[in-house]
Amino acid sequence: MGSKFPQGKRFIHHPFFQPLNRSSNEPIRVGIIGAGDNTRKMHIPNLKKQQGIEVVCVANRTLESAEKTAKDFQIPRAYRYWQEVLNDKQVDAVVIGTWPYMHKTISIAALEAGKNVLCEARMAMNAREAHEMHEASKRRPHLVTQLVPSPYTLKYDKTIQKLISQHFIGDIIAIDLKAINPNFVDKAQPLHWRQDITKSGYNTLQLGIWVEALYRWVGPASNVLARSQVLVKQRKNPETDAMEHVQIPEHVDIIAEMACGAQTNMQFSSVLGLSDIKNKCSIFGTEGTLVLDLDKGLLLGGQKGATELKPIEIAKEDEGTWRVEEEFINSIRGLEKVKLTTFQQGVDYMEFTEAVWRSAKQQRAVSLPLDTV
Repeated sequence: MGSKFPQGKRFIHHPFFQPLNRSSNEPIRVGIIGAGDNTRKMHIPNLKKQQGIEVVCVANRTLESAEKTAKDFQIPRAYRYWQEVLNDKQVDAVVIGTWPYMHKTISIAALEAGKNVLCEARMAMNAREAHEMHEASKRRPHLVTQLVPSPYTLKYDKTIQKLISQHFIGDIIAIDLKAINPNFVDKAQPLHWRQDITKSGYNTLQLGIWVEALYRWVGPASNVLARSQVLVKQRKNPETDAMEHVQIPEHVDIIAEMACGAQTNMQFSSVLGLSDIKNKCSIFGTEGTLVLDLDKGLLLGGQKGATELKPIEIAKEDEGTWRVEEEFINSIRGLEKVKLTTFQQGVDYMEFTEAVWRSAKQQRAVSLPLDTV
């Protein structure tokens, strides 16, 4: 695949666009911009399962790849340029499945063209872009905007929120979070797009995914102190065969003060070979402890007086599932409001991500919300 998503012609701005007010009986027609893995695996199939939904067109980084996606999923039209999707008068909503470097540009253009927006995570390249996307959405409140949520903790979120609100653990003292890919350093590995700052921005490892989930449970951070390491300074770009300077860290340690008063230690790494922990978050309180161990698929808990943590059963009615596309369409129809994930929530996790970047670069603590973006 080429390194750039094709720019093409300018889209047609519709300044007098009126809300769709789609009833449950009227079809909603969706266009796809960027048919990456998650779009092909989740978004297109789940949209097509819903009654009254038509996926009518797709644009990808080459016309050939767009045509292949159209053929694979019986989509009527394949476009070379993303602007053609926005100019398609049949399109009511767009799914943006590109890398983060295009999210702001396409999201704002889609809103200006009167399209509802479902944008792949991570929200943007940096906090400034996230704010610009959010401001554009606020100027068009009749349009639905949604970010694809962090999926790791969906099953457990409601139970964790309920236990914390019921003071199962009392006041939160400390949080310990580890997200580790337990591999050794591989100097020969080619540059991945997630390691390319021109495509991914400040998004680093699993940082944004986990912080989004953590914010659901305990609220935002107020201060961040971070240290990071780039162990392999250059990697070969497989698209150009050129050696590229790597800026995205392979290892990050963070101490964060949360607005709720808790102190949080976080470690994100792709280079801790044979680590016995991959994805685990422990929340320690004055009255109890909660541990989400995703490696074992368990939520554990215990209160003062207990001698060990025990599994906590997730009630069926509290078990969250992936319903991104359903929530998006229901929101367009006015049947519910977007909860996972709003543009405001995206701004919050992008500010944290940038605060980590600034702190590591400047060797100082950074306060949140950011003073400037």
